[in-house]
Amino acid sequence: MRMLTRTLLGTAAAIPLALATPGLAAAAEPTDVTYSFAVDGTSVSNTITSAADGTLSCATSLAPAQDGVLPPLEDILGPGQTLYDGGDIEPGTSTQTVSDVPPGSYVVLATCALQDGDATEAMWVSDYPGFAEYMATVLPWTVYTVQQASTVITVPEAAPEQAFPSLDDLADAFGS
Repeated sequence: MRMLTRTLLGTAAAIPLALATPGLAAAAEPTDVTYSFAVDGTSVSNTITSAADGTLSCATSLAPAQDGVLPPLEDILGPGQTLYDGGDIEPGTSTQTVSDVPPGSYVVLATCALQDGDATEAMWVSDYPGFAEYMATVLPWTVYTVQQASTVITVPEAAPEQAFPSLDDLADAFGS
């Protein structure tokens, strides 16, 4: 009986403490994070909008997608990722940019994790076939799939330099 009383008193004391601690009481929602990808020259950006109740640890990476076709998941999760950007994101809107991307088609993968101390509470991952299911099997926390603007992006070839000036440039140079 004495053990039961201690347990009930301990539980009664812990409930208000959990409610008073925002990181512990706040629950992550599937819609707390959104991604939006864009290409500008040889840079690929990911605009991350976070309504999460804390700092997120995020990463944006690119993997080749030959001819715009999504590669198998095991091909993109292996070692050797060299095209990526990552860091901590505060609530609001932030941008991660992968620069100096060679011309070609790429799949963009983005992840953000919400941590409470040393424990991760939730993770938001790109909408990629099998990605969320795979992450849920290897990670002990809630994994949400984020719908995104595009999955495959294309970085265009650079426009060739003109060998001769255009007629408009010559007209401007000579005042005609």
